[in-house]
Amino acid sequence: MAHIKLPEGLPGIIGPFAFRPETAKPMRELAEVLLRGPSTLSPGERELIATYVSSRNDCYFCQTSHGAAAAHHLGGNEQIVLAVKEDFEAAPVSAKLKALLTIAGKVQQGGKNVTPADIARARREGATDLEIHDTVLIAAAFCMYNRYVDGLGTWAPHDADLFRQMGARMADEGYIRADAPPAKTETAKA
Repeated sequence: MAHIKLPEGLPGIIGPFAFRPETAKPMRELAEVLLRGPSTLSPGERELIATYVSSRNDCYFCQTSHGAAAAHHLGGNEQIVLAVKEDFEAAPVSAKLKALLTIAGKVQQGGKNVTPADIARARREGATDLEIHDTVLIAAAFCMYNRYVDGLGTWAPHDADLFRQMGARMADEGYIRADAPPAKTETAKA
């Protein structure tokens, strides 16, 4: 049960977005720019950063939905998403993405944890200033999104196929569109 009265049947961030569309609009726009806007990082890489931070924050809804979007961008490869969440240094991703995930993990703990050595590693692996900037902002934004979702006590389904569909919609249609409420296949979880 959510901590406040949210619209029925809308999981995760979708419920609070429907509750307060005025704040949802800029939050959706930020996600669109960070995860789908022009970048030398692929949308799949950016979704992996969001997924990794969300998993470190133990936000089930965000790590599962953005993990599904990442997998969709990566040709349905759910194993790479799991590998990044479990041990990104051993995951089959580029050395540059590993360096950026290090930065994202430090931001998740606290922005001042990012060191000059972390930035130097990312630059050695080919990361640009824009990629470093966007990694930090994705990590910071997902800390906010995760805390928004979990701080309001929202519920999440536990149907992998439903999350795959949600991830495909996010990957293909983006974050600005109005969400069509997903079919509710489970009862709300406390």
